[in-house]
Amino acid sequence: MSLTVRGAKCGACINRIESAVKALPGIERARLNLSTGDLEVGWRGNLKAPKIVAAVTALGYGVSPRDQDQGASDEQREERSLLIALGVAGFAMANIMLLSVSIWAGAGEMGQTTRTMLHGISGVIALPAIIFSGRVFFVSAWNVLKRGHANMDVPISLALIIAFCVSVSETLRGGADAYFDASVMLLFFLLIGRFLDARVRRKAHASARDLAAMAHRTVMRLDARGSARSVRASEINPGDQILLAPGERAVVDMKIDQGASDVDESLATGESLARSATPGMHLLAGTVNLSQPLTGTALAAASDSLLADMARMLEAGEQRRSTYRRIADRAVSLYVPFVHTSALLAFIGWLLAGAGVNEALLIGVSTLIITCPCALALAAPVTQVVAAGRLFRSGTFLKSGDALERLAQCDYIIFDKTGTLTLGTPKLTGEISSENLQVAAELARASRHPLSRAIVDAAGAGPIALNVREFAGLGLEGIVRGAPARLGSADWVGVDSGRGDRSSLWFSQAGKEPVHFQFGDHLLDEAAETIERLQRAGYGIEIVSGDRSETVEIVARTLGIDSWSAASSPRDKVNRLEALQAQGHKVLMVGDGLNDAGALALAHASLAPGGAMDVSQSASDAIYSGGLAALPRLISVAKQARSVMIENFAFAAAYNLVAVPVAITGHATPLVAAVAMSTSSILVSLNALRLNAMRESL
Repeated sequence: MSLTVRGAKCGACINRIESAVKALPGIERARLNLSTGDLEVGWRGNLKAPKIVAAVTALGYGVSPRDQDQGASDEQREERSLLIALGVAGFAMANIMLLSVSIWAGAGEMGQTTRTMLHGISGVIALPAIIFSGRVFFVSAWNVLKRGHANMDVPISLALIIAFCVSVSETLRGGADAYFDASVMLLFFLLIGRFLDARVRRKAHASARDLAAMAHRTVMRLDARGSARSVRASEINPGDQILLAPGERAVVDMKIDQGASDVDESLATGESLARSATPGMHLLAGTVNLSQPLTGTALAAASDSLLADMARMLEAGEQRRSTYRRIADRAVSLYVPFVHTSALLAFIGWLLAGAGVNEALLIGVSTLIITCPCALALAAPVTQVVAAGRLFRSGTFLKSGDALERLAQCDYIIFDKTGTLTLGTPKLTGEISSENLQVAAELARASRHPLSRAIVDAAGAGPIALNVREFAGLGLEGIVRGAPARLGSADWVGVDSGRGDRSSLWFSQAGKEPVHFQFGDHLLDEAAETIERLQRAGYGIEIVSGDRSETVEIVARTLGIDSWSAASSPRDKVNRLEALQAQGHKVLMVGDGLNDAGALALAHASLAPGGAMDVSQSASDAIYSGGLAALPRLISVAKQARSVMIENFAFAAAYNLVAVPVAITGHATPLVAAVAMSTSSILVSLNALRLNAMRESL
């Protein structure tokens, strides 16, 4: 059973939900994907589905049947809701800070009535902002508290409520101290983190949805009388007869029964050249039929096809990434208990020392507020924003909040070949006269074959031959400028077959010498220099491609790469990644095809070029343009950003070591607290801005 769980925010949520489900009788597996919210449950016996749902809802989480479209809609609504809450909190914070500056600036001369009035206006602004924007944390905290549990939203809600209540108390009794500004500022920064997390989860889920959309297209199914009827791919069963028209993509694995055609398997295997498909051959889901209709037998249901298998690999990769603990997560796990324990001890200590409840509570809240995690909250986001801005200006789009950290940790890089190290499409090579090119192009314009398209690209626009017929696996035949002509394999035009191969075409016309057209998949301009820079920096480099062995070997030898493998299926690529990770390597995967999507999701970090498939782009951490020269720049910025991030966290820790004693001893006035918080935030931001001036280290 597949369910969608709402409200899971951290690794502790995963453990709590999976443990509760696994405790039920007969459960064999329970796996929650934090990125997508998908809970997969398998069991044997008489256990009823409502009991599984009840086990999760009892913990305070929402549960619903898994629905790809509904999931996307819910995620977009959540993101929009968080953005609105963030805007409200930011607007309130800006206005309250203006009033607070007036109070601090006139602390020595301002009368009590004026100060109380300004505090009151601040409270009137803060109350609706905290109620509206803070409901994200309040609802989550209440849902777990009423079931006897706790999560990170509980101390957050407590801090917001206590700070506001003490500020109201101080305002009503005419006190000098109120913390409306600090409470709303804390809410604003917390919402930034929650919004960024929601966006990352939606982007992570997009890759699985893109693949699911491809797998849920319609299929032409033939009945016993040979009549064709359009049905959803999910309705196809093994043994069903299928009609695959020219230009259509197979969405289930199938065996060809009738017909012959050229097929493009680049999506499934990475093979850049078309293949001739004849009766008895198998087609993988994702293959495109190029020329003639094919009929065949479904070998598996859509849920067991290559596309479904890649969707499962994507989900497994996202699940593994969701368990990655960022530097910020590790810092917060130490910071929050420290701050809240310090505030509680300060409150108890002052009570025992003879202070009144109100005074002790004020000092406890002062401790909580002066250590408001502004510097800590900014340490990672501001560094990521500066780094992402620098990369964006150079043509690289960073998608994931923790991608920089994972990129900086990688020590081994796997490249797909086609479209990553090479152009990915055949190009005409050698010297061909303009006359021969234009004549052959008249036949080629009638075909979808990749080699024919390469001739057309070289020749440009022009007329099309008459009476063109295409013969799968052979070539084209038609009337060109009044004379019969052929374009295709060596055998098709009557040339010695030993002189031709899959990467060449021949053109013949009555009374003329046959013309040989040769094609190649050229290396990208920056490939050799980029590989050399990465090898010099100490990275292990390997090519894992679905293309033919002879083609991959030529590319590897040209680039000086010793480790390579060819004819690799999507599962082979994932297996190679897992083998390297078992050896202790942190692997960076660079690929552009559907057959790379599973490996891109599974890798410690992953990159895709701007021309990659949508699914591959969704599964990757960053999308680069401008060629392979972007890779050393991206890795260099990632390493520098990680160093700056660690420096920022070190500063935040040092700040708290100084600020906590000041607050506990009762010396933290509102002015001191405001200046300390603002200064720490400014210093963290200035340190992050140094990234713009740093030079590339690779």
